[in-house]
Amino acid sequence: MLKLLQPLLPGVLAFCALVLATPAMAQKDDGLRDVTVLIVRHAEKPDQGRGLSAAGEHRAQAYASYFDPLSLDGAQLTPQRLIATRDSKESDRPRLTLTPLSQHLKRPIEQPYADEEVDKLVKSLGKDNSASVVLIAWHHGHIDNLIEAFGGDAKKLTGYKRWPEEVYDWLIVLRFDHKGQLIESRSEKVQEPPFPG
Repeated sequence: MLKLLQPLLPGVLAFCALVLATPAMAQKDDGLRDVTVLIVRHAEKPDQGRGLSAAGEHRAQAYASYFDPLSLDGAQLTPQRLIATRDSKESDRPRLTLTPLSQHLKRPIEQPYADEEVDKLVKSLGKDNSASVVLIAWHHGHIDNLIEAFGGDAKKLTGYKRWPEEVYDWLIVLRFDHKGQLIESRSEKVQEPPFPG
C-alpha cells in the first residue's frame, strides 16, 4: 500500500503547503481596495489648552458606541484602524477624540503623521493597509487637504470652500472600489446625530 501511495506523496505535500500558506496570503495588504475611510474633526476644544472641552469629552465618549458599529446605508461599519494627527505643542485633541473608542475596541491609535503630512498618510494607506474600515481624526484646517489627497472634491463634499470653524459634527465618508480608486458618487458628508447628555 505504501508503495502505491509513494508516487503521490510529493503532490500531497505541495497541496498541504498551499493550504497552510493560504491564510497568510489572504491577509496581504490591499491598500485602499474596497475600503471605507471615515474622517472626523477632533471633538470640541476649550478656550485654552491642548485637550478637549466638556462637550468635546462628551462627544469622544459618545463615539465609542456611535462607531461600534456605525450604521450607514444599511451596512454596519466598525473601524479596524484608528488614525489621529500626531500630538503637537498646541493640541492633543485628535488622539483624545479617539481614545474612548480605542479603549472600547481595544485597538491602538496610530499617529504617524503631522497635520500637514496628509499626502504621506494617504500614500502609506495606499501601500500598507489591510483594514476595510479606517477612521481618521484630524484638525479641521487640514481636512480639506486630506480629502483632496484621497482624490475627493472637498468643496463638493462639504458644501464649503473651507471646513467651518464652528463645525464639529460632520462625518466624511470616502468609499473606494476594488482598484483602490475613490468612488465619488458613493462618498458623502454625514451629519452626526445629537449625542444625548
